[in-house]
Amino acid sequence: MDTRRLVQWFSAIISNAYFKGFASLSIYQGVGKRVCVPVLNCYSCPGALGSCPVGSMQSLLGGYKQQFSFYVAGLLTVVGAASGRLACGWLCPFGLVQELLARFSQRKFHLPELVKKLKYLVLLLTVVLPVLWVNQAGLGSPYFCKFICPAGTLEAGLPLGLGRPELRALLGSLFAWKAAVLFLILFLSIIYFRPFCRSLCPLGAYYALFNRVSWWRLEINPEDCIDCGCCSQVCPVEINVREDPNSPECIRCLRCRDNCPGRAISFGRRDEALLARMEWPER
Repeated sequence: MDTRRLVQWFSAIISNAYFKGFASLSIYQGVGKRVCVPVLNCYSCPGALGSCPVGSMQSLLGGYKQQFSFYVAGLLTVVGAASGRLACGWLCPFGLVQELLARFSQRKFHLPELVKKLKYLVLLLTVVLPVLWVNQAGLGSPYFCKFICPAGTLEAGLPLGLGRPELRALLGSLFAWKAAVLFLILFLSIIYFRPFCRSLCPLGAYYALFNRVSWWRLEINPEDCIDCGCCSQVCPVEINVREDPNSPECIRCLRCRDNCPGRAISFGRRDEALLARMEWPER
């Protein structure tokens, strides 16, 4: 098992380490829930120790005061500005689920470019709908969590809805819809690499905005590159690494770096990369 996979498992376990919740099918409501994790991890998961940033932002936007959470926005901005979509590739539990399913099939289909752009529309709607689409009391809803989020269905809806009889009796068409969305995404994960992350995840869309300007980034040393194309061949998200190493689609899995025969690809701070480029002519 490689380092990234170990980190993914560690992140998934630590984020959901309230094991008593799984045993009793209850939700942890301690002080940890005041803190957001930087990935998609449902607040209502029986094991969740922290809050989901998407759910937290939507809940505040749709509340009586329609507050914008500068805390959530600041957290995500710091994470994105530091390393782009590194959190997607290394920390997200639902990303891990999709990658595990991808191992059932060696053949992966190409995800259309237009589909990849959908996540930016989802991000926009995630922010504006709770403010614009309100009920008679002036309250909005966390619409992404309510109608789309497959992580919430997997982590909370299924264990709580099916495991607790009083909740099972309340399940209706909305739960059926959410379950259908979840199982469709799980099926697509077998034939497409991380389809939800690349097409529908608002967090992935937000972090993608920082990939090209993040502090930690991929750099290619043109002196060492032999233009063999190995980096693009192993890229699971279909990036032309030689031309666009910091594409918004990159989840920083670092397969390109690890498989480069010339060791031309590095992942590090921008200042280190700039210094290295300044020194090349002197070598």
